[in-house]
Amino acid sequence: MKVLVIQPKIGMGDMVIYLPYIHAISKKYQTPVSILVKENSRANQLLAEDRHIDEIILLDRSKNNSGSHDGLSGFLKLSKEIKLKNFSKVFIFNSSLRYLLISKLAGIKNISQYPLFRKKDNIVTSAKIFTEHELGSIVSTQPELRINQESFNKVNQSFSKEFKHICLGVSASGPTKRWNIENFITLCKKINEKIPSKFYLAAGNNDKNLIDKFLNSKISKNCTSFQDLKIKETMPIIKNCDLYIGNDTGWLHISSALGIKCLALFMDSPVQAYGKYSKNINIILPEGETEETTTHDTLGADKISFEKVFEKSIELLN
Repeated sequence: MKVLVIQPKIGMGDMVIYLPYIHAISKKYQTPVSILVKENSRANQLLAEDRHIDEIILLDRSKNNSGSHDGLSGFLKLSKEIKLKNFSKVFIFNSSLRYLLISKLAGIKNISQYPLFRKKDNIVTSAKIFTEHELGSIVSTQPELRINQESFNKVNQSFSKEFKHICLGVSASGPTKRWNIENFITLCKKINEKIPSKFYLAAGNNDKNLIDKFLNSKISKNCTSFQDLKIKETMPIIKNCDLYIGNDTGWLHISSALGIKCLALFMDSPVQAYGKYSKNINIILPEGETEETTTHDTLGADKISFEKVFEKSIELLN
């Protein structure tokens, strides 16, 4: 049986969060599955070592409708591309009529999909309920990313055992989800005074100004930037780290799925959806907020207690 999974959400974090359900489908049908995902999910790099994945098909859609799969012509093009692959089963992690019609036009006889036109809700709860209903078994929400063992060992041998190694998620999808970079710099200085540490700046070219501030600070000699590395190249480094500290960003979810302890700063995104699915994630909330009230438009970046972040970081490192 050839199985397709359609997961059209944007970003690395969402890709990681859907992994347990994709893996469960693969195990149920005892075959690697193909996935239809957007390029910025970074699935090609995140899942390069994943034995449950057969093929990654890139969904080319954009906000300005300029993608090759946008509009009526894109609809027909995607249907034709999928039809050529002769899938017999599809799981659609989306409630859009578009993907249902594409699957039907592609000749897929067995279609499982979220209820049509459903309003947005908890991403984890929706995926879990849907998958468990379709497969008839309980599915863990804990994702697992696989990496090349040789690459892991190479990094492990290069890491000095005299230091703790900390992945810092200083980037975010928007400024309201990002703790002030000066707070991170001060935090690293204080941690290093108490526990000698090396810091790995999880950020890309779009965050060059944040990286530059770190590399021009007094803690710079203890810092390494991910700026010029591919996602695949950062994964063995993260896997060898003792702790992730940072914003609710794709790097948080990658770190969690690689099995390391995480201290996540939630200030303007829903904790119930993105902070509770993994046993590896510890949470810091804005002062005066709860897990239920910390969501979109909380705007709590200035209410994250520095002392709480520092104290929890030391506790987790110990």
